[in-house]
Amino acid sequence: MAHNKPFGKKIRLIAATRENQQVPIWVIAKTLGRVRRKPRRNWRRSRMQL
Repeated sequence: MAHNKPFGKKIRLIAATRENQQVPIWVIAKTLGRVRRKPRRNWRRSRMQL
C-alpha cells in the first residue's frame, strides 16, 4: 500500500484498528460478564472491506 494515503482511507484504517481492540474491563464489569469478547481480526488472516 502506498505510503501517502487519502485522508478518508486513513481515518477508516484508524477506526478499524480501534475496533480490533479488546472489550474494556469496565464494560465486562457493568454487564456482569455477559459481554466478554468480540471477534478479533488479524491483518494476515482476513482482509478489511475498505
